[in-house]
Amino acid sequence: MPAEELTPEPIRIVIADDHAIVRRGLRTLLDAEPGIEVVAEGGTVDDARRYVRGHHPDVLVLDLNMPGEPTLTALPDLRNEFPDTQIVVLTMQDEPAYARQALSSGVLGYVLKEAADAELVAAVRAAARGESFLNPRLGAKLAAAPPPGPPGGLSDREAEVLRLLALGYTNTQIGERLFISVRTVETHRAHIQQKLCLSDRPALVKFALDHGLVGQGS
Repeated sequence: MPAEELTPEPIRIVIADDHAIVRRGLRTLLDAEPGIEVVAEGGTVDDARRYVRGHHPDVLVLDLNMPGEPTLTALPDLRNEFPDTQIVVLTMQDEPAYARQALSSGVLGYVLKEAADAELVAAVRAAARGESFLNPRLGAKLAAAPPPGPPGGLSDREAEVLRLLALGYTNTQIGERLFISVRTVETHRAHIQQKLCLSDRPALVKFALDHGLVGQGS
């Protein structure tokens, strides 16, 4: 007798988006595809982390703008904690800076919500194969806009310290996140204040927001 053909395991998906109606639409779209199964859905980064930990999906479809922990800043931790789950970002944000930060964090797919019906399934299948997928229009923008250097003459490390400061991290937390001492964080902060001629935290936070160091939406 001929050997039985093995049915491939379905691509298992967790969806995280804070709008229930969007989640239902995404679930309907993905569940209608052969070989794809949505195993859980949630509305925050914490939900995404909990469901990925519990279900071990192949792909996490993640909105960039949800309440609670900022998605962009959570991406590196999600990739480190769940290396076997690939991430596809779904967002309204078509600014190259957001895509560049997401992709540099290890995200494999970046899909705009306006094109989700046409692109999300392809992005999920590509991510499950370990391949990248980028919205073509956004890809053209990225190619036309090479990444700028940090604003205000800051070094890359100073810009990262300022970004974390603007997100509300303490000096101790910044040191732990960047694997540097608190004294080194304080030195970076002093250099930032000198270069920008800014002396208080609110002014530093405003500078970070005004210069795109902190995402303000998706």
